[in-house]
Parts: sequence; structure tokens; C-alpha cells
Amino acid sequence: MPFHFRPREQAELAWFFLKWLGLAVPLGMVVGSACALFLWSLDGATAARLQHPELFWLLPVAGMAIAVMYAAFGKSVEAGNNLIIDEIHEPGGGVPLRMVPLILVGTVVTHLSGGSAGREGTAVQMGGSLASGLARLLPRLNRTDVRTLLMCGVSAGFGGVFGTPVAGAIFALEVLIIGRMHSAALVPCLIAGIASDQTCLAWDVGHTHFHIASTLGMDSALHLAPLTVSLIARVTLAAALFGLMSRLFAELVHGLHRIFRQAIPWPACRPFVGGLLLIGLVWLTGTRDYLGLGVSSPDPTAVTIVTCFHPGGAHAWSWLLKSVFTAVTLSSGFKGGEVTPLFFIGAALGNVAAGLLGAPVDLFAALGFLAVFAGATNTPIACTIMGIELFGGEYTVCFAIACSVAYLFSGHTGIYLSQRIGHPKVETSGAVPAVPAETLRGVQDGRPSLFSPGSGRPADSGAGSDGSSR
Repeated sequence: MPFHFRPREQAELAWFFLKWLGLAVPLGMVVGSACALFLWSLDGATAARLQHPELFWLLPVAGMAIAVMYAAFGKSVEAGNNLIIDEIHEPGGGVPLRMVPLILVGTVVTHLSGGSAGREGTAVQMGGSLASGLARLLPRLNRTDVRTLLMCGVSAGFGGVFGTPVAGAIFALEVLIIGRMHSAALVPCLIAGIASDQTCLAWDVGHTHFHIASTLGMDSALHLAPLTVSLIARVTLAAALFGLMSRLFAELVHGLHRIFRQAIPWPACRPFVGGLLLIGLVWLTGTRDYLGLGVSSPDPTAVTIVTCFHPGGAHAWSWLLKSVFTAVTLSSGFKGGEVTPLFFIGAALGNVAAGLLGAPVDLFAALGFLAVFAGATNTPIACTIMGIELFGGEYTVCFAIACSVAYLFSGHTGIYLSQRIGHPKVETSGAVPAVPAETLRGVQDGRPSLFSPGSGRPADSGAGSDGSSR
């Protein structure tokens, strides 16, 4: 059997690796430092809000201030994450560097006053903006290199803010086009994600740890948790529910954004009204559990992501209430991401599903945590890897089943309307877009939704939120 060795090919591959080592490591370090600053600021804002509950009453004014700030300085970056995705698909004018301070300040102010938002959108926008700034400093980069550098920025932002560098790299490849992955950028994205995560850790900024009880003893010969037909059936049933939840959340955010735009022409008034609605929701529900990130709370009776991993740690409708609080916050113009709220929604729904199905609460909270995110972002592989990085590899098969089934049942919807459909999820006449590489925005505009009985395109079909869903 002949052995083929092509020195020129190997030299080109070595040059590719060294080039991206030189580009992705510095970018990852800068983005990781930005993520560390952001997480530190977010912790401070959350602590201040909890120590001074009266700040919540300033939420409408804070929202208006954010809107005025973006109207004055941020019109070119209002599209948020979708601007990053569009720029990766078709590199053009680049992503303005002003996105970094604008989204950081806007998100911190949102959390300081009690808005229900997340972190991922901010981190990805900072990563993409910094990557675009680096690309402008290197004018000899070709279009493919610019696209890859922007993907590295997404990977670095995601990996740094969640402490999941491998999932961050896969997310950057998978989130762009449904059904296809740009695997040529895998090594650069992995380098950037690792550099960002390690830099964030070097700044002594940690992440919340979640735990699933092991079923394997120390002397077990197995490396994966044993599967039964009953467990697989329950995981699959819950995953279908998680996928439907993903779809409901995406429709809710996009629909409310359209309602806010049509009902309130002046942008600065939208978050003011949204803040008033959130105050009303707190009054109606009698709780502030669904404000802010919702990861943890000094109040032992509060519902948080952490408590959802324990029996009785969520109420029957916690998942729905967090969905409504988050949709109102983001659709009205406050800044932040959707992903951490999706973790909350999924974990709370998993907690409830575990009780109904007689399943382990901690495992099903973890499955909901991952699967609702997978369905809403159409990234089942990245979310499966995230499960391994966050919870360990013992339940890898369960993670894969939950994320894949949720991805299927979420349909052709998602929180990022600039995602393109490279290959439909199911080969049916109703699911295949009429135009190759159609975006989710185009699919949404061409069909009735929960909030729009017509099929025409609204004046602005971007879904709102932090700009990450426009």
C-alpha cells in the first residue's frame, strides 16, 4: 500500500495553524479579558440590586436611558448578534468597535435595575466587535480570513462567559447555518475559545457549578450511565416538550417585539413601557424571582437555576413566568442575552417534567437547561458538548438525545433571525424554504405566527431583545 506524503500540503497546513495561533490567541486573550470585566461588572450590579431593592422602581427610566444612548451612539450596532452573523455570511463594512462599550453598559444597567436578561448576547457581541476591530488592523486578510476571525470572536465570547471553550468553538460553527457547519474554522475557533476561557480564569473570574448525582460507583466498569428503555422514552418525551418550549419562547420574543414597534413609534418609550409592565408583573405575581440572571440568590426560598436541580426547587409555572419576564424585557429594548434565561426556563421545565415522569430531578433539570437552548439556537451539537463540559460525560447519550430531539421539535424558528437554513430539518414540503440559504427572518415573514395572522413582512422583522435577535 503506497504512502502518499505531500510536503507542500503539509507546509500549507502548518502555516495555517501557525497563522491562526498568532491571530486567535491574542484575540482570545482580549475577549477573555472583556468577558472577565463584564462578569465582574454583572456580579456587582446584581449584588447592588439585591442590596438595594428600590433600584427596581427605576427600571422604566433605566430602559429609556439605554434607548437614548443607543439612539445617539448605537444605531449602527442595534442589530446585535444578528449583525455579527450577517457580517460573517457576507463581510462588508465590519462591526463597529463602539458595540463593546454600548452593549456592556446597556446590559449592566439592565441588570442593575432588575431586567430579566442574560449574558451570552453581550459576550458574543463584544467578541465579534473586537474581532472585527482586529481585522481592520490587518488589511491584508482576505474575506475568508475575516469571516474566520469573526467566528473566533463568537467562540471566544461564548467560551469565556460560560467557561465552555469547546462548546463555544462548536457554537460558532453551528449557529450560522442550520444543517451545515463551516468545519475549516474549527481549529481557529477552538484556539480562540481556549485562550478566552483561560484568560477569564486568570483574572480569577469563575463560573457557577452544577452537579448531577452519579449512578456509577468507583469500581464501575462503565464510563456512561446505564440506559433503559424507560429512561430513553422519558428523555425523548421531555425533549419534545423542551423543543416546543424553545419555539414558544422564540415566537413570544419576536411577536412582542413587533407589537412594541407597531404600538409605540418612539423607540425611547418602548423600554419605559416595558419597565412599567415588569413592575406590574412583579405586583401580580408577588415575587422578584424572575428578575435578573436568576442563576442563584441569597434568598433560600427564591427559584433560581441552582434550585431547579433539587426537588421542589421550581414552581409549576416558573418556566412560563421567566419566559414572560424575559420576553417583555428584551422585546421592549433592554439589553442582554437570551441564553441564561433559556437555561432558567429549561431547568425549571425539566424540574416540573421530572416530577410528572418520575425521573431524576437533577438530570432532567440539566436536560432542560441544555435542550431548550439547543432548540432556540438550533445548535444541538454545541449544546451536547456544553453538557459534557458543565455536567461531565456520564450522561452524554441523554444530553445528545435531549438536544437533538428538542432541535427537531423547535422547527424552523429561533432567537437569531439571521441564521440561514442550509438544509431543512425534515424533508417535507411545508418545511423546506423556497429560496436556498433562506434566513429564519425570511421564513418567519412568509408564514403566519402566534402574533401575526398575516403573512406579510412587518416594518422591522428583527426580533428585538438585546439586538441579538434582530
